[in-house]
Amino acid sequence: MIDLRPLASLGGANHGWLDAKHHFSFGGYHDPARTHWGNLRVWNDDTIAPKTGFPPHPHRDMEIITYVREGAITHQDNLGNAGRTEAGDVQVMSAGTGIRHAEYNMEDVTTRIFQIWIVPTRTGDQPQWGAKPFPKGERSGQFVTLASGYDGDGDALPIRTDARVVGATLRKGERADYPLGRDRKAYLVPATGAVEIDGVRVNARDGAAISEVELLSVTALEDSELVLVDAA
Repeated sequence: MIDLRPLASLGGANHGWLDAKHHFSFGGYHDPARTHWGNLRVWNDDTIAPKTGFPPHPHRDMEIITYVREGAITHQDNLGNAGRTEAGDVQVMSAGTGIRHAEYNMEDVTTRIFQIWIVPTRTGDQPQWGAKPFPKGERSGQFVTLASGYDGDGDALPIRTDARVVGATLRKGERADYPLGRDRKAYLVPATGAVEIDGVRVNARDGAAISEVELLSVTALEDSELVLVDAA
């Protein structure tokens, strides 16, 4: 089953410095049919103007994954962590018992990110933050795990939940398969390009909520960069 959610159908708000599109209910946007997809709770498509950003604010009991599509994001938190994550790279924050952080676009150009929130499997752990480069060449023609709640997922950033975040870059005409499993849910968004899944076209920044699929096959209709969450 594939539920296509075109970009034009998403909720959102334009704050001037921030133009946000929401795949799921968030802030002032509420759609009872789009509150979550399994344990995936938030997928925000954020465009952040240069020299602006999110001032310090708190989180707790949430796994927050930031995928940078263009530009860069600079993180600071009350634990002393700080770092700059560039386009194509990923940062993860496990909010745990509580953390206060800020995220700024310190660049001279617009930054575009996907920010993904997944409900943790357990609570009560100390907060943590990490970031990692994932060269797009290593994802060429295949799905690569970027963040994972499972041991044995190689160099993936750790998250404290029953989920994976994976990415792929496909040339036009290429196909990549992902072993999902019929008891799992997937949410796929092309950062760029367009793909076809079981006869359904998914354009850049559209969402595809996928379930009841043993093996997920994705064919690129254009050169494409993909992000997918495999959720419980």
